[in-house]
Amino acid sequence: MRRITVFATGVLSLVLSGTATTQEQAVPPVGPSPEAIIPADAPEDSARRLESADLKSWLDGLMPYALQSGDVAGAVVTVVEDGEILVLEGYGYADVETRTTVDPEKTLFRPGSVSKLFTWTAVMQLVEHGTLDLDEDVNVYLDFRIPPYEGKPVTLRNILTHTAGFEEAFRGLITPDVENVGLEKNLKRWIPERVYAPGSTPAYSNYATALAGYIVELVSEQTFDDYIERHIFDPLEMHRSSFRQPLPDELMKSMSSGYDRASNPAEAYEYVSIAPAGSLAATGADMANFMIAHLQKGAFGEARILREETANEMHETTLTVLPPLNRMALGFYENNVNGHRVISHGGDTRLFHSELNLFIDDGVGMFISVNSGGKEGAAYGIRRALLHQFADRYFPERAEGEGAVDAETAARHVAMVQGVYDNSRRAHTSFMAALGLLGAIRVADNGDGTITADVFEDLAGVPKKWRETAPFVWTEVGGKDRLAAQVVDGKVVRFSVDELSPFMVFDRIEWWRNTAWLSPLFRLSMVVLALTVLLWPVRALVRRAYRAASPLSGTDLTAHRAVRIASIVMLACAAAWVGLVSAIFNYTIRPAALDVPVISLQLLTLVATAGGLLIALWNARRTWGENRRWFARLWSGILVVAFGVFLWIAIVFRLVNFSAQY
Repeated sequence: MRRITVFATGVLSLVLSGTATTQEQAVPPVGPSPEAIIPADAPEDSARRLESADLKSWLDGLMPYALQSGDVAGAVVTVVEDGEILVLEGYGYADVETRTTVDPEKTLFRPGSVSKLFTWTAVMQLVEHGTLDLDEDVNVYLDFRIPPYEGKPVTLRNILTHTAGFEEAFRGLITPDVENVGLEKNLKRWIPERVYAPGSTPAYSNYATALAGYIVELVSEQTFDDYIERHIFDPLEMHRSSFRQPLPDELMKSMSSGYDRASNPAEAYEYVSIAPAGSLAATGADMANFMIAHLQKGAFGEARILREETANEMHETTLTVLPPLNRMALGFYENNVNGHRVISHGGDTRLFHSELNLFIDDGVGMFISVNSGGKEGAAYGIRRALLHQFADRYFPERAEGEGAVDAETAARHVAMVQGVYDNSRRAHTSFMAALGLLGAIRVADNGDGTITADVFEDLAGVPKKWRETAPFVWTEVGGKDRLAAQVVDGKVVRFSVDELSPFMVFDRIEWWRNTAWLSPLFRLSMVVLALTVLLWPVRALVRRAYRAASPLSGTDLTAHRAVRIASIVMLACAAAWVGLVSAIFNYTIRPAALDVPVISLQLLTLVATAGGLLIALWNARRTWGENRRWFARLWSGILVVAFGVFLWIAIVFRLVNFSAQY
């Protein structure tokens, strides 16, 4: 899923996720085969009994190997059942340089977007008390205004199900400076455009989550940090957890270092600019208490953080968008496995990668967090493999008959679903929309009754094949994942897969921004301009070697030179965009430091594209108006097309909207 990662958040890896930025990786990075990191158990005829000794022995056999193979420094794993901790284990190093090992009772990890579950729990507490209404316009609670979309407001229910309709926001989500942290100032600085009708389209949003956290502040008249500590941490005895930035000194002493890879030096502490979306730091032991409370319908010993009916509402109220795929509940998302109901949340900062899974009907919870991305995204492979192998070992698949669709119908549906789609979690109105040139997903007919969606790969890195097992529902060949499509007026308009469907769908791309033709034209235009620039001095050197005079003079020569200078400017502009986006994804650079370069580059892009097209048209007119060779005429026309493509892309992908917000 490399291209999804690049698109969303991938490059960003700030998926405080649901899989992306601060979610999850909202679209998770592709790594080595999980089986290459965690060898799969041999198949068994029946489930093993979930016991502490067996579970610990199993984890001790696989986790050290997984960390070493994936170049990951350390991890914490905790499993709870029926209100008790079955296993609480640390593996590897909290600090590689000092050889400090992970202590699951004391070492703090960054759960990333798993933090959102605390924000959602706080919201549901206030709903329970009658202070908040899930279906009220959020503007009733805010001290600034969220504009309506086609007259429809945002509600907390929309926010908790990631259907508020906001476009993706990238700017400064993870920052190197604590001065950039601040809930109110970051929410009011820029409101991402609402691009979907509320309740209609899953599109993961860190901004919306932070909005909910700010509402908690306003209605409780407490800071978000104070509220969480008083109403969640204290009753759950989570005394080594904090959303505060910077961390209190006593907790900072036990904070695990974070690594790109264990073999690389430790990196600086990551600050999340909008804390409710993912700033939590916590121990494995504390996270166990949080899981126990939710598994016990809000109860923890004598304490209670939610009434039973409120916890049930949070866990069981689901939004169905693409049946029969996994759905969003109120804050949790379905992550069902082997026929067992699992509600979950994943989370990723740049350096820490985590996942919390509740086998809600079985009374079992599992949390894992690792402090390194590892080689080739190994962290994602580890946590994904851990869930599925844990389920296969202790909760094996419940037998269900696989359906079938007749060959004629399957062939017709394959023809309907194939095409090019785009991610619902993306920038629409900012210049970051240009990432769409990289992020399109193509669904193709394999000619054997199956389809392939090119970004979804199996454990060997080969695109998965999907065969239709129910009308417009495809199941992975040799696997369990499902892909489903939505049909409107006899046409497939969107699809998703189980792993992403709660918070992300893929919509068919309009013709005018369809990368199926735009991306090849863009690459060809780059080649045309590059050849135009490279051959200019070559031809001059050849003429000098043969002492031949230029066949051009006067206005013709001026136009000839002007179009080549315009080509140089256009190529420089394209290179500058690549550099700028790379700088944006380098969290050590302050976002404000890029404001002037962003605006300047947008101005340069307008001059380079519009001015370049005018110069190319002038050059073509001069070339076709004189007694020139056919190739010169042809090339002048090709240059007009090339500059036209650049101008089209600049407009469609918002490279000239003159805003530093993204």
